Amino acid sequence: MSIPTPAQTSAQTSAQAPAQAPVQPPSAQMPEGRISSGGPWEDRYGYARAVVAGPHVLVSGCTATVGGEVQHVGDAYRQTLTAFSIALDAVEKAGTTRADVVRTRMFVVNAADFDAVGKAHGEIFGDVRPACTSVQIAGLVDHRMLVEVEVEAYRAVRGGGG
Repeated sequence: MSIPTPAQTSAQTSAQAPAQAPVQPPSAQMPEGRISSGGPWEDRYGYARAVVAGPHVLVSGCTATVGGEVQHVGDAYRQTLTAFSIALDAVEKAGTTRADVVRTRMFVVNAADFDAVGKAHGEIFGDVRPACTSVQIAGLVDHRMLVEVEVEAYRAVRGGGG
């Protein structure tokens, strides 16, 4: 079953729309392309731990799952530290650093854990001060997971005039 794109949906009421956008060749500005952590779900569900698109590094959601096992069950603070550690590993593999992080997102199952999650975030990013969003969610894929995080980094293009 294919899910129609917005263009295909609007084509139902208007003129023609392309069925699928052509695949673009990889850009010379993103030599790293896709970064894998080797996690079991990346191949199974068809995603990358991180994608480098020009100067942007976009890290997929990370939980405190290491070697297929949820770590620090019941401890949102330590799960947050572990999840950000996994995300920052991908940031570094992309050639950027913690100081290049410009946005974080934290998806928290229990509202009572926001302070613990925020404390962990502050310890990691207090001197960087990225834009940050925290959202309470109904749950994650494993009931032992208390938090999932996303990270975006930006690497200024070096060289070239302008």
